[in-house]
Amino acid sequence: MKGLIAIIAVLSEEEKRDFLLHLGRKNRRTDTKNTTLFKLIDAGKTENIDVLLYGKPAKNSYHALCKRLQDSLIDFVASNSFAGETSEELETLKLLLASRIFFERKQYKIAFKTLERAENFAKLTDMYSILNEIYHTKLQYAHLNSRLIFSESIQAAEENMRLYQQDFRLNKALAVIKSELKHENHGSIYELIQTSFSEFQIKIDTALTYKSLFQLMEITATAARLQSDYYSIAPFMLQTYEIIKQKGDFKDKHRFYHISILNLLAITHFRNKKFERSIEFANKMEIEMKKGNRNLYKRFLVKLVIIKALNLNYTGKAKLAIPLLTKFKNEALDLKLLLVMCMFQQSEFALAYQNLRALYHSDVWYEKKTGKIWVIKKNIIEILLLIEMDKLDLVFGRLLSFRRRFAKFLGEIGEQRVLTFMNLVNRYYENPVAVISSDFKDEVEHSFDWLEKEQEDIFVMSFYAWLKAKMQREDIYKITLQLVGAPIN
Repeated sequence: MKGLIAIIAVLSEEEKRDFLLHLGRKNRRTDTKNTTLFKLIDAGKTENIDVLLYGKPAKNSYHALCKRLQDSLIDFVASNSFAGETSEELETLKLLLASRIFFERKQYKIAFKTLERAENFAKLTDMYSILNEIYHTKLQYAHLNSRLIFSESIQAAEENMRLYQQDFRLNKALAVIKSELKHENHGSIYELIQTSFSEFQIKIDTALTYKSLFQLMEITATAARLQSDYYSIAPFMLQTYEIIKQKGDFKDKHRFYHISILNLLAITHFRNKKFERSIEFANKMEIEMKKGNRNLYKRFLVKLVIIKALNLNYTGKAKLAIPLLTKFKNEALDLKLLLVMCMFQQSEFALAYQNLRALYHSDVWYEKKTGKIWVIKKNIIEILLLIEMDKLDLVFGRLLSFRRRFAKFLGEIGEQRVLTFMNLVNRYYENPVAVISSDFKDEVEHSFDWLEKEQEDIFVMSFYAWLKAKMQREDIYKITLQLVGAPIN
């Protein structure tokens, strides 16, 4: 049952309709219960389904039906994916498969031509594992092609195997890094990378592919996001980018990774309050997007809008940031939460809460989609909005739930400051007048392990700005801009 619920939850409404049509075509009798079971689960009815289906308890029949429906769903999702997939990898696999069929049917000339096309496609995007299969096939039938230079084919296969093994070592190193990041006391991300790369004999230099260097930067940024510490990774990110630039001009096949890297650098500089540099990388990102095809442009457009809106909002141009986010019709969760945050900073509490309420799925659902950090931010903003809107009957329960659900995780990633902040929010909720007292201000000063202004993360500052605004009886946005060192219009 859990597997069925999980699969159905990820289907769009269009996919659900298509699946029901798919079931209808497969069903041989009109009284089959698989469509009824699907509709019941989709409607959230998961109790006593066997009775609803059969009119009496029938666990064995019910479990067998669940198994058949789950198998049908998996088959549908796989088939649907292949039908709509147009990636270079799938096209290459199709060519490889076609060439093998031609070889089996003794159509050697067209087989070698098709295999050559597959090889050229695979080389364009560094598909080392698929190239291994291509070279295996090429060598298997090499004796049937008098024009083929056997020694060159062997050399190409061996060079690809070397690159494949290097890529495999990198993946092992990245897997170790990801595993270590789950532990509370893993040390600095830079030291962790150096140790893992040394263990697997990997050098961070121009020999690494664009994909590998992007993966390295991505995992570094992920660690920074978990710890709200982009300051310590900035030199490493820029050092890696210098290596990338040394590799030479980006070709079309590398554009996806180039845009992704520029986006990571724009985010890193924004989180470190280096707004001009962030905007510079965002502009480079947009230029590269326009050079690519339409699908690539659409793929990165949400990320571009978000980084543009963030820089506008934190350089005193919220009146431009909010329309940019509002006009952009997209279901991206990061975009929706950013819009709520911008409205909150402008004291548009009712409008912000209205947009927050539109995020109607459970936190468990959002956690699967975006991760726990996003859910924590959503919960903090919700609590602050409830306080601002005098919905005090809901605040205590939300605060209690927050501590119960997130305290352990925040401790594991070294973010006790969030819990300290929420305790102070609770104090304000209990006695709003007390926050303007000197005793409360002293308590706040001694409650946090404050970092230097350059080191402190911009989002950490943003949440604290709300509390400071209450203590000083000032505008939230004004205090936010003061804290991050942005111009105040």
